[in-house]
Amino acid sequence: MRGYFGIGAERISKQMNVGSLFRTAHAFGAGFVFTVAASYARDEGEIADTSRSTDSVPHYDFETVRDLRLPVGCRLIGVEITDDAIELPSFRHPRCAAYVLGQERGSLSPDLVGLCDHVVKIPTKFAVNLAIAGAIVMYDRLISTGRFAARPLVPGGPAEPLPPHVFGEPLWKKKQRTANNDREER
Repeated sequence: MRGYFGIGAERISKQMNVGSLFRTAHAFGAGFVFTVAASYARDEGEIADTSRSTDSVPHYDFETVRDLRLPVGCRLIGVEITDDAIELPSFRHPRCAAYVLGQERGSLSPDLVGLCDHVVKIPTKFAVNLAIAGAIVMYDRLISTGRFAARPLVPGGPAEPLPPHVFGEPLWKKKQRTANNDREER
């Protein structure tokens, strides 16, 4: 899988939810985790974060929305229930992305939504727990950007094996051949 992702939360109030979110992010291979306008009390969150994710995954704590900094080329994706949000099953995940969830009993701030490249929603009847919403988003990213065999057509049927990866021609050879062709044309 190419690219990377990070995940975080804005204005959180329950440390256990963030601990659970960060533990799940660690399990799914997140490149970083973050909080915005909240401080993560690691000792409280580690009750849920049994993997001690912040020992293995960089954690960034941004004091305000204005302080939020992402790597160049990283797209910010808000996870929020709004009328104009893209339903997660129809969303194409960017190669490099940071997903941000809102507080447990509230929404993403308008300032943060304004920074988002996209806003997605999980098609549920009502809001789910912050850590569960994050897990759903990360799982969707994994299955839609990873390399997996196709699902079987019948329930419980055997899955077709994943076709072997085919390597293309080395990039430097292609560049060398293009350069030689350019010289010959002159």
